[in-house]
Amino acid sequence: MLYTWLENVLRNEYQQVRLLKESPRGSVRLIRHRNSGKQFILRRFSGNGEVYQKLLGCSCPNLPLVMEAAEQDGENLVIEEFIEGDNLGFLLEGALLTPRETRDIVKQLCRALWVLHSMAAVHRDIKPENVILRGPDAVLIDFDAARLHKPGAETDTQVLGTTGFAAPEQYGLSQSDTRTDIYSLGVLINVMLTGEHPSKRLAEGHMGRVVQHCTQVNPRKRYKDVLHLMEAV
Repeated sequence: MLYTWLENVLRNEYQQVRLLKESPRGSVRLIRHRNSGKQFILRRFSGNGEVYQKLLGCSCPNLPLVMEAAEQDGENLVIEEFIEGDNLGFLLEGALLTPRETRDIVKQLCRALWVLHSMAAVHRDIKPENVILRGPDAVLIDFDAARLHKPGAETDTQVLGTTGFAAPEQYGLSQSDTRTDIYSLGVLINVMLTGEHPSKRLAEGHMGRVVQHCTQVNPRKRYKDVLHLMEAV
C-alpha cells in the first residue's frame, strides 16, 4: 500500500532531472519537486531495503536524510536528501589527500558508521564514490548493499560489495558485521593517502599501521569498533 502511494506521489509531484546511475539491481535519479523546486535523490532497487527503513528520519550531518522508504515484493523505492558537494572518487583522480585531510574525513565517516552500527546495520560498500564532501562535512551515501546483522547467521544472504574494498567475509567466508566496514575504511584510508590498495603500496608511518590493523583477514584482529579506530586515527 505504501509503495503504491509513494509511486503516485512521485508521478504527480516530482519530475526527473537526470539519471545518475543504473545497474541490473536498480537506478538512482535526481528528481525535483514540482512546486518547491527542491531536489532529491530517488532510488529504485531490488533486494533488502531494511536499512533505509531504519534510517527514516535519522538526522546526522554525515548521513543523508531519508524521507520516504517503501518495499513491495523485493522492490524498493527511497526518497532521500540530495547531497550537493564533491565526490571523493572524483577528487582522488586529481590529487591525493594529506594525512590531516584524511584523518578529518575518516573521523567523520566513523561518526556516520557509529550511527549505522548502533542500529546493527553494516554498510558493506565503503569506497571513494560513496563519500560526498559537502563543505566541511564528509557524507557517507548509498545503502543499497547495506544489511542488518543477523545474530546466529553464518554467512550473508547476498554477496555484495566492491572488489578491493570488500572484506574477505563478504565473499561467503562468514557473516559481515561492523568490523567489515572497518576493513573497507582501512582500504579507503590507504587509497586517500597513496592512491593504491594497501596490498600494492602501504601508507607510511602511523597511518600505515592503522591501515594494517583495519585490514586484518581475521575480523577479530581488527579494531573492535569505529570508536577505537577514531581514537587510533
